[in-house]
Amino acid sequence: MSLRYTLKISSLLVLFGLSALLAATQTTARQVSTPVVSPPAAAPSWWDNAVCYEVFVRSFSDSNGDGIGDFPGLTAKLDYLNDGDPTTTHDLGVTCLWLMPIFESPSYHGYDVVDYEAIDRDYGTMDDFTTFLDDAHQRGIRVILDLPLNHTGVDHPWFQDALMNSDSPYHDWYIWSADDPGYLGPWGQVVWHPTTRANGYYYGIFWEGMPDLNYRNPDVTAEARRISRFWLDKGVDGYRLDAIKHLIEDGPIQEDTPETHAWLEDYGAFLAADYPDVLTIGEIFGATTSTLTAYFDPPQLTGYYHFGIADELINAVNSGSGNNLTTVVSSALASNPSQSFSTFLTNHDQTRAMTVIGGDVNEAKLAATALLTLPGLPFIYYGEEVGMTGDKPDERLRTPMQWSADALTGGFTSSLPWEPFQDNQSYVNVASQAGDPASLLNHYRRLIHLHAVHPALGSGDFIPITISTRGLTAYLRVDGDDIVLVILNFGDERENAPTFTLAAGALTPGTYNLESLLGGMPAPPMTLATDGTVSLWSNNASIPANATLIYALTPA
Repeated sequence: MSLRYTLKISSLLVLFGLSALLAATQTTARQVSTPVVSPPAAAPSWWDNAVCYEVFVRSFSDSNGDGIGDFPGLTAKLDYLNDGDPTTTHDLGVTCLWLMPIFESPSYHGYDVVDYEAIDRDYGTMDDFTTFLDDAHQRGIRVILDLPLNHTGVDHPWFQDALMNSDSPYHDWYIWSADDPGYLGPWGQVVWHPTTRANGYYYGIFWEGMPDLNYRNPDVTAEARRISRFWLDKGVDGYRLDAIKHLIEDGPIQEDTPETHAWLEDYGAFLAADYPDVLTIGEIFGATTSTLTAYFDPPQLTGYYHFGIADELINAVNSGSGNNLTTVVSSALASNPSQSFSTFLTNHDQTRAMTVIGGDVNEAKLAATALLTLPGLPFIYYGEEVGMTGDKPDERLRTPMQWSADALTGGFTSSLPWEPFQDNQSYVNVASQAGDPASLLNHYRRLIHLHAVHPALGSGDFIPITISTRGLTAYLRVDGDDIVLVILNFGDERENAPTFTLAAGALTPGTYNLESLLGGMPAPPMTLATDGTVSLWSNNASIPANATLIYALTPA
């Protein structure tokens, strides 16, 4: 499409009560506008306007004083996440929870499952889980489980039986070799592990404690489907599927194989046939738009985490430039216009966002605003909303939730937590931010509630805007009459006299009222003439450093 709509932002001096403007400047850096990307017509799904929250049950809330989070503790904190009343704003407002593995496991993290149908005893009982699930659903919160299908734990009865007896019916459920095949894994790791009992080697891509399942055996696929049905019949709403790109290997080719794609296509069709409202999100670590293309065509799961967008969100904040952000998002939409991807800042395997951006609250607000206004199903890692920090090793990425300033218990437990809190727990916690309108927590609350009431922010069209200055990023989200304008200044300096250019046909000519959705920085009506000229404010506008501006546009 040609470009002909020009939006000139100016004269914020008069509107915002500033005493003087810096001299207008122009830079040569430009963001490239791309055409409107409209998703095809599709049946509405519950996740269209959802906001999801990743929870590590072990680290969220301890109810019995053993220092380990559990389901009764999580249930008691549901009102913090969503109290079920859409008119209140003191809750976070999330409508979906992703629970990291909750199955019986010998490890703290739970990815080495030994019983797929039992709740980890540290977390409580099946009755405790059922109570939690019912209470979550009563508040309008959907629940998806982390399902590690690629592998089991080495102590799983299937593997132990196979290890003890080569005639075991479970022997062919795993992958064996009489000799070491001699190749390493995708990141240079040992993947063939010796065992004296079986007189050979077994394959485990992550480590010796998690042997891979053999999905060339139809009995393994049948069992995976049976387990999936078991939890869906209990009422869960979907799955986050761990490490799915490694499901079926072809010798040294250990990720993204054609057999993996075929298996996922069949699995997705199997679920959709009997559970049409199930959400399946695949983890393809490091996935970019080009990597994901093969997972979208033909359709396989509901969606996938887009690590490329996550990386660019953090990069925009750290670099002070949003030049590439809308380009990356537009590329993702060009390959998948139905927006079947999920966005996030960081997760349980990565250095926490607040650590990566150096603890800057204003930059954290920018990242949150972009996350919750860009296309895709957004996920928030627990504690991200208050600015929890964390770096490797993995246990330090998954420390207990910081509810209060209490140095010993942190509001998480009545004794000592299973893992020490982060060093900033005394001043970075829910209690210290809950009543502060300017806090990061309340910024997240406002954004999540905006996401819930504006369909445009969930699955609306994405219209990037070309901007003349380096630090700014801007875009429209449009769903019928619901139009939202987002302007972000990732830079640490004011951006003076920026020129905004919209793609032709983005809006119907006329006059639009602009309502500030985050408070402050009001704007006068915007006029779009029949020749494409856009008038908003007057000359010499100035966008403050780290500004997050969101406006609802309505015809005057």
